[in-house]
Amino acid sequence: MPSVVGGGQSAYAADGDGGKRAKEPAPPAVMSRVGGERLGTPGVQVQLKDGAPALPKEISARSWIVSDAESGEVLAAKNPHWRLPPASTLKMLFADTVLPKFPKSEKYKVKPADLADMGAGSSLVGIKENLTYTVHDLWLGVFLRSGNDAVHTLAAMNGGTEATVAEMRQRAKDLNAVDTHVVTPDGYDAPGQVSSAYDLSLFARAGLQNADFREYCATATAQFPGDTDKNGKRMTFGIQNTNRLLTGAPGLKPYPGIAGVKNGYTTHAGNTLTVVAQHGKRKLLVTVMNPAKNEANESYKESAALFDWGFAAAGKVEPVGRLVGPRSEEGDAAAAGHHGAGGDDAKSGDRSGRSGDAAAPEADDASSGVWTAVGVAGGALVAVGAVALVVRRRRPLPEAVRRRRKK
Repeated sequence: MPSVVGGGQSAYAADGDGGKRAKEPAPPAVMSRVGGERLGTPGVQVQLKDGAPALPKEISARSWIVSDAESGEVLAAKNPHWRLPPASTLKMLFADTVLPKFPKSEKYKVKPADLADMGAGSSLVGIKENLTYTVHDLWLGVFLRSGNDAVHTLAAMNGGTEATVAEMRQRAKDLNAVDTHVVTPDGYDAPGQVSSAYDLSLFARAGLQNADFREYCATATAQFPGDTDKNGKRMTFGIQNTNRLLTGAPGLKPYPGIAGVKNGYTTHAGNTLTVVAQHGKRKLLVTVMNPAKNEANESYKESAALFDWGFAAAGKVEPVGRLVGPRSEEGDAAAAGHHGAGGDDAKSGDRSGRSGDAAAPEADDASSGVWTAVGVAGGALVAVGAVALVVRRRRPLPEAVRRRRKK
């Protein structure tokens, strides 16, 4: 008989965290149900067929989701619509919004005002005022080093922070990401700034349609412009991606078939991570938010375990929901699936952006690794839960290409 897990927080009490989980905040009783009724139900949601592997027991993330990047089918999830601080994973939405606007070769001279309003302790790539950078340089700074200085420079090019935040809010709405409320373009902690594992997966899936997005999020190492030397020649310095499933780290190997997407850490968000990988023809997206275990690389380890499960479970689970397409494809999905907990139009639900104590950051050191670009193609017919039966386009991306990025 198929195995079904659902219900409240106690539905996955066998995670092996002792009494620690009981002290964690409980998810809201009412959450968005965009993508399917079960995705708005607190606790783990999975429907195993006979012979399917059990979910890994070591997953301690407050919220997580495993989905098929091609069809959008959600294979399993825990509280995927819980609205939590996103940290730098919100930079995926920033890229979805701004990246298509400027050619890679365009140059920009940084003004002092461009770097004036970054939060204390921001992650930086090392941009200097009164120096000139290409758009290509700036996006490498965003994706590899999660540089808030690069984000604010691009936002300045885009008309300023306020205008960019407004565009990001509209972009989230266009993507049916009803859990997301944007306050800062870089994901820095701010009152009311929230997203969800579900929405972050939507942002990744949308971004992966863009070849430049795929290149940047999958680049392991690069050279970045620095100061000029005494002869007036522009020097460079090496940077590497802070996504440790891509680059590896002491005690953590790069995940086979990994191809991005974005990691993050702030005090209130804890560690957040959205990643995509391909094994054979199957491409999976995994998002985890705020693991309870305070161990090194925990978000990466839990994401890798969910990838292992998802690839092993191929064809052996019934989907419990789906990643909806943008409004341009299927209209306002929130109208059918939004039950009082969504985005900028929400009238209820916690929008404080607080999540209690967080684990240590996981975005500092990494070793060199492989450079990959992942993709998806095809067409699909999907129906889940209360969502009407309609034809859904799969995300058209090329097949994965593996190659090593040379310094």
